[in-house]
Amino acid sequence: MKNFNTYGKSPFNIVVVHGGPGATSGVAAVAKKLSENYGVLEPLQTQNSVTGQIEELKTVIKEHSDLPVILIGHSWGAWLCFMVAAQYPDLVKKLILVSSAPFEESYATNIAKTRLDRLSDKDKMTVGEIVEKLRDPSITNEDIDQFIKFIVAVDSYNPVFYEAGQKFNVEIFRSVWAEAAKLRSSGQLLTLCSKIQCPVVATHGDYDPHPYQGVKEPLSAVLKDFKFILLKYCGHTPWIEKEARDIFFETLISFL
Repeated sequence: MKNFNTYGKSPFNIVVVHGGPGATSGVAAVAKKLSENYGVLEPLQTQNSVTGQIEELKTVIKEHSDLPVILIGHSWGAWLCFMVAAQYPDLVKKLILVSSAPFEESYATNIAKTRLDRLSDKDKMTVGEIVEKLRDPSITNEDIDQFIKFIVAVDSYNPVFYEAGQKFNVEIFRSVWAEAAKLRSSGQLLTLCSKIQCPVVATHGDYDPHPYQGVKEPLSAVLKDFKFILLKYCGHTPWIEKEARDIFFETLISFL
């Protein structure tokens, strides 16, 4: 199975990594936009462990990009890029985190509540039913697509589009996120900051249910070269936001 896509022309020294875990092609729109002026590599995560995904991303970068790269990660992809940059610093010349999950457990306690508070009572029941189905191996693609639509809706401020039919691997999500959550709760994720050698930039929407303070405050306290940009009127996926998408791309391109 091919586990990467390319956009634009060589050199391919920009790498855009999707979130999830298990939500492939979630950043295709970003890769396509950047490919108007740059060669872009979009790795696809196929492994069902944190270590497996780190090694897979490292291998795709080494074999299919022009080193060193600018590594851009969205959501879970931000954590994955962070871990790759820490373990393989020679591969990465700049790290850009987009809508990252919080790096410390204390900032994550209200994410689910924030999402639920944005739903009607009817939609809360529907989401609850789908969450139960996520534990069932026989869950259908229709159920998954409906769940993603709900998440996009509550995570967004004013979305202009939603790309239906995104592939989502439930097994990868269950396995990888269970490990990743333990890395955060144990403090191991944040300790990787000491191994980061490249400049780090983080962008985050002010409407994102993942609180921006959970990225800005921990990282600014320990990284030597760190910049943080808060995007107004913006949820978890900046490139679909009516008010924020242009400034998001302007900001992103300014750091390439």
